[in-house]
Amino acid sequence: MAAPSVRILKRAIDLAAASVGLAVTLPLFPALALAIVVDSPGPVFYSQRRAGRLLGRRSGGRRLDYEEFTMFKFRTMRVDAEKGTGAVVAEENDPRITRIGRFLRRTRLDELPQLLNVLVGTMSLVGPRPERPELIEVLAEAIPFFEERMRGVKPGLTGLAQISLGYTGRPPPGSPVAAFGDDLVNPFDLEGVEGALADDMRIKLLFDLAYTASLERVGPYLATEIEIILSTPRTMLFGLGR
Repeated sequence: MAAPSVRILKRAIDLAAASVGLAVTLPLFPALALAIVVDSPGPVFYSQRRAGRLLGRRSGGRRLDYEEFTMFKFRTMRVDAEKGTGAVVAEENDPRITRIGRFLRRTRLDELPQLLNVLVGTMSLVGPRPERPELIEVLAEAIPFFEERMRGVKPGLTGLAQISLGYTGRPPPGSPVAAFGDDLVNPFDLEGVEGALADDMRIKLLFDLAYTASLERVGPYLATEIEIILSTPRTMLFGLGR
């Protein structure tokens, strides 16, 4: 749980960063919008309901209770991407993603409209990535303590997991965490489970919990926040976590 002084400082950083970020990146919006429409006719922006801070569990049941909000992105998939399938997490080399969409995801430019979410306070500049409400219960059942990553913490535009891992949460080849991948996701050497979505989410959870732990005191929070903010442009330029 974030300390009161950290919450105040974090909101001040969010307001300043979102204001500057929108001023700097707005000139890119028309060019990106044109590229999206030329590549795949349809709307430029895509809005989606996401789960924010964990509030606890709903009274009289086991279901988790989250603050829900509408998150904005540049569209990176075909218009009919989820027709007949419902909510599905995007995978690596997902065929539903358009050509320009792959570039936008690799550079994280698809997330620039979320600066508006940061400005109004439904998201923070830095924090765990928000998941879709339809998938939260499934992930929480499959991954112990998965819901704790959002307890009292707003979801972020960037974060420790985002700068350290690939777009889907998979460790980049050769990264320090990749060397421990089997121990983290398959300690019992089970066969036929490679590439499971829950594996990537388990690794992402480790980074999210490390970030939330830093929010308890101003000193560790500032050091972690500054490192993440300064590392984000490199992740956008090269499209990989460290």
